[in-house]
Amino acid sequence: MSVPDLFAEGLARGWKTYDGSQLAEDLRLEADIAIIGSGAGGATSAEILSAAGFKVLLIEEGPLRTSRDFKLQEPTAYAELYQEGMGRLSEDGAITIMQGRAVGGTTLINWTSSFRTPAATLQHWAEQYAVAGHDSASMATWFERLEQRLGVAPWALPPNANNDALRRGCEALGYSWQVIPRNVRGCWNLGYCGLGCPVNAKQSMLVTSIPATLEAGGELLYLARAERFSLRDGRIEALHCLGMDARCVAPNGRRIEVRARHYILAGGGINSPGLLLRSAAPDPHQRLGKRTFLHLVNFSAARFDELINPFYGAPQSIYSDHFQWDDGVSGRMSYKLEVPPLQPALAASLLGRHGRDNAARMADLPRTHVMLALMRDGFHPDSAEGTVKLRSDGSPVLDYPLTDYTWDGIRRAYHRMAEIQFAAGAKAVLPLHADADYVDNLPAARELIDRLDLALYRTKLGSAHVMGGCAMSEDPRLGVCDSLGRHHQLENLSIHDGSLFPTSIGANPQLSIYALCAKLASALAERLRGA
Repeated sequence: MSVPDLFAEGLARGWKTYDGSQLAEDLRLEADIAIIGSGAGGATSAEILSAAGFKVLLIEEGPLRTSRDFKLQEPTAYAELYQEGMGRLSEDGAITIMQGRAVGGTTLINWTSSFRTPAATLQHWAEQYAVAGHDSASMATWFERLEQRLGVAPWALPPNANNDALRRGCEALGYSWQVIPRNVRGCWNLGYCGLGCPVNAKQSMLVTSIPATLEAGGELLYLARAERFSLRDGRIEALHCLGMDARCVAPNGRRIEVRARHYILAGGGINSPGLLLRSAAPDPHQRLGKRTFLHLVNFSAARFDELINPFYGAPQSIYSDHFQWDDGVSGRMSYKLEVPPLQPALAASLLGRHGRDNAARMADLPRTHVMLALMRDGFHPDSAEGTVKLRSDGSPVLDYPLTDYTWDGIRRAYHRMAEIQFAAGAKAVLPLHADADYVDNLPAARELIDRLDLALYRTKLGSAHVMGGCAMSEDPRLGVCDSLGRHHQLENLSIHDGSLFPTSIGANPQLSIYALCAKLASALAERLRGA
């Protein structure tokens, strides 16, 4: 069965695109609205605004890759589709941060989990950060709209064995669990969602909002790095971009100037603050790049007698929020429990050790299960608080110092994951830490976890969710933007991405970004029509 290449078909119909790596000379472009970033926030906004009759230019740093390019090979996919070749790290190098960098952004390579923003999170934002108009009731219609648009529904097939271990363990212990909603249509259940969907089943921006934008007369510029805004009298005059080489490694010497009536920044929680920092954007209250949060993740592996084959089947289909709100909204660190898919290269990195030790662990991969704890950060005064900075070359980096509060949550999560894994029938459990090895019973696991030195570089840590850095608030002293995403100091700039969130949200953020940005883009269209 052949899979249509939506872009090849669209380009044959006259879609307008520009490849920054192929420019023979410098380029100047004009639009009603220029959108920087083609992921969940940028592409959703582009579809709505182009449908409203505005000329939209969508700008992406990464390459254009489509269904025929997705070969499900880790070395190729990580190099082509991820920020910094999947090597994006926190400033100290202790935390791996997985983000997309290609047309479609992170929606191209995420694992399809789609949750509404928890009501408790929205209420906390309203009460603590002066966010207005985004309570659960106000957001419900937007969630419903985007769920219908993107095929979001609880996964209807049985979970793969990797996810089912989480279900079995929770059931045995009386912990609550639920089925994850996924944004897929006609999914082939391959399990390699993080490498790009070769069958167009994942309803990413690549196969939904970006084609809709181009069909409506919008334009796409890719392999173009947004370098800086030029500013004058509280407005953006122009956006200056650099053409990139075909591998998106280095600028190719071509410059692109973009002039627009309005600009939308949708580069995500690291790149959006980074662009504003490079542009010396006004920041009178020192909010830019501050209060940037991760869903910090730690991991626990387990060996089973039966085959798990954690590289096949829907990568995430079961979750547990049993411990997510167990000490209230702003109590001790809490977490969501999920599982990751374990393709071989990713698994080799997670399972750790070197040489024969790593080879032995990888030999057991077909019978290995891994669970992760997704930490809900930013709700407590002792939370880690990240800051986006610029390196000497102008590239952005996230400084994310951990606190005793964070480490306490990580240790408790190790305990709960081990408990669930043994309850699911695991024969041995391994907290993913440099000083840990497999243990074959729960008391030994508890003793091991209690004595682990929870320190940077020894504890395996990662995240795929960056939130904040351009937080929204009606009070300019608390945020970079207002609740409609309007920059407090630059009148023709809006921000439409996860950098708007005042804290982490406590759930995989893609649906939250879709719904919020759909709401903001619709409001922007009304304002621009009336201006």
